[in-house]
Amino acid sequence: MLESSCLRLTLLPLVLLMGGLTACSSTPASKSWMDTISPYRFDRVQGNVITREQVSALKPGMPRNTVKDILGTPLLASLFHADRWDYVFTYSRQGAESQSRHVTVFFKGNNLDRFEADDLPTEAEFVATLKSMTKIEKLPAMSASEESLKKFPPPTSIAPQSPETFKAPSDYPPLEPAAK
Repeated sequence: MLESSCLRLTLLPLVLLMGGLTACSSTPASKSWMDTISPYRFDRVQGNVITREQVSALKPGMPRNTVKDILGTPLLASLFHADRWDYVFTYSRQGAESQSRHVTVFFKGNNLDRFEADDLPTEAEFVATLKSMTKIEKLPAMSASEESLKKFPPPTSIAPQSPETFKAPSDYPPLEPAAK
């Protein structure tokens, strides 16, 4: 009796292993499991989106606050390079090439001296590259006929209460339990 139970305990993992291996062989050899199951990869936007219109608004001699109003807070503002701000933007999404842009702004004192920028898109070009901005073929009409409006009850107005008719409660429950 002891031998048969030991034999069963030895065969059980072997049977389970063979069953698991046969399940793996049921997929075609040309496809791996990575091709069948792919995780969701979200769109990743990092940094400030800077467009051609924003850079064209920069003029030498502008104060730092005006530059910050136009471009936003810089991604890199080093203590060791106080007269330089770096703006970096990256946009990655599944199935598309990652976009990366860089703008560097140089100051003399408190005023803009010069700037260097990659080839930047216009606002319209950038919005066109976004995945979430899919085009809708035809929008539904947002109108109602007089007949369809008659199906609904007319709006009722609620008269505001005067302060004399409204009374606030005079006693409130205690915030903390009574001390014993």
